[in-house]
Amino acid sequence: MDNEIKIVIADDHRMFIDGVKSLLSKEQKLIFVYEASNGEDALSFIRKNEINLLITDISMPGMSGTELAKKVKQEFPQIKVLVLSMFNDPAIVNEILQSEAEGYILKNTGKQELLNAISKIMDNGTYYSNEVMNLMLNQNRKTRNKETNKELLTERETEILKLVCEEYTTIGIAEKLFISPGTVDTHRKNILEKTQSKTIVGLIKYAFENNIIV
Repeated sequence: MDNEIKIVIADDHRMFIDGVKSLLSKEQKLIFVYEASNGEDALSFIRKNEINLLITDISMPGMSGTELAKKVKQEFPQIKVLVLSMFNDPAIVNEILQSEAEGYILKNTGKQELLNAISKIMDNGTYYSNEVMNLMLNQNRKTRNKETNKELLTERETEILKLVCEEYTTIGIAEKLFISPGTVDTHRKNILEKTQSKTIVGLIKYAFENNIIV
């Protein structure tokens, strides 16, 4: 997080907003530019102002956090979205994944995980907490279909996709597989094209839907 990050936070509980701001108060590069108690107000502000990160709850009056995340990613794909919620229901987690929000962590998280999530997301990565990922994996095991599109990818591409889902960086993948970062980037580009994904979140969705993450 080298540059200043302008944040909008949306939650209908004042205590939660104050709590997040208090946790991050010493982080000088994190600037809270707007606080909204519902999705409509947050979206209205975002449409008129330049921001870098939206932090939102799911359950709010009117427009839900899920709808807000989806609209923001559709209209402003460059804005990063981090969902903080008490909900760990597989259906809700899947909705957030479908919205292509870059992160999802539970509200009982600590300061360090929150900072890690923001850092990872703002570095063009993703951050779905261990609890959320385990929930998705367990649900995937219960509902997965026998038919998959694994054959769409080569063995090496499947290996790299798994590491991407495990949040390895390009350099990390290169070191683990003993190949150059340039080769990793070429594979990532091919994987995106073959799966018709536009983002890392899209790749994670593809991996879940095709049982590549098991």
